[in-house]
Amino acid sequence: MSMMNLLMQAEAAQVAEAAAKGWGAMGAGIGMGLALIGAGIGLGRIGGQVAEGIARQPEAEGAIRGAGLLFAVLLEGATIIALVFALLFKFI
Repeated sequence: MSMMNLLMQAEAAQVAEAAAKGWGAMGAGIGMGLALIGAGIGLGRIGGQVAEGIARQPEAEGAIRGAGLLFAVLLEGATIIALVFALLFKFI
């Protein structure tokens, strides 16, 4: 092989590596965006359903509020985990 072929192969490998990092950053951004959109929709639905449940049965307010809070905390935990994974994939 000539020196020119070796240089072209090395340059092609560097270009491929840079392109792969760009796709990883785009995938991480899309993943973070979807996680946040999903969390926003989920929290809105939880809040709305809790308010509706309390309006229908005011005597069960404590139980409804506790269940709604539990689901909201679980949703936030899953969202934070999704964001951490997306950031990890961005930097790997």
